[in-house]
Amino acid sequence: MMKIDVLTLFPDMMDAVMGESIIGRAREKGILDINFINIRDYTENKHGNVDDSPYGGGRGMVMAVQPILSAYKAVCGAEKPFTVYMSPQGKVFNQDIAKQLLEKRHIVILCGHYEGVDERVIEEIVDMELSVGDYVLTGGEIPAMAVIDCVCRMEKGVLPDEEAFTEESHFNGLLEYPQYTRPEEILGKRVPEVLLSGHHKNIALWRRKQAVFRTWKKRPDMLKHAPLTDGDKKYLLKYKGKRRSNVKFIDE
Repeated sequence: MMKIDVLTLFPDMMDAVMGESIIGRAREKGILDINFINIRDYTENKHGNVDDSPYGGGRGMVMAVQPILSAYKAVCGAEKPFTVYMSPQGKVFNQDIAKQLLEKRHIVILCGHYEGVDERVIEEIVDMELSVGDYVLTGGEIPAMAVIDCVCRMEKGVLPDEEAFTEESHFNGLLEYPQYTRPEEILGKRVPEVLLSGHHKNIALWRRKQAVFRTWKKRPDMLKHAPLTDGDKKYLLKYKGKRRSNVKFIDE
């Protein structure tokens, strides 16, 4: 079972979101053990404060060492958990990092707030700083939920089978192929005939080509690191020198 403990100032907000949908059902089934720990419950400050003004002056408040470390020690077992701090200064989160985190059986995620946390907390307990993009949010809670959702949906038993996530965008370095459902025709557009053929090999080939094409058109930067086959590379030659904005899928 994957265990994730989140140190936060807003546990109820996070629990409400993570108690719904796929992640919520996995928690109910005991596949995931996700807990939201209120840092305020561990402060020894007589006024209940968890923050203080920064040394050297400046605007805002900084989360203090004592309540964070006390909350952290309360969730640590015999072995040190892998500890992540959600920070705009961290590595930008991606699917490869999600796969790395999946291998960790106990993760602690620290959510900062205000002007962040005392640097000594990071030096003492944090193994990885993570960001969800080059922008600043009010706190680490929303980024933490994104990380939890991305990692936990790959845990065995959360989704029906591995194909539920291994064929999705980014997992294998490509964007996902387009999806269709009933009816066969709507808005004057039909489902591609190959998907109605029942020919699994042709469907798989069509989907692969679509994934390669979509990645070339929408996120060409991803192709630098994508595991392309010789067939993929040969297929991409069709588009060499063409303007992406004007090109439609050639095999349509």
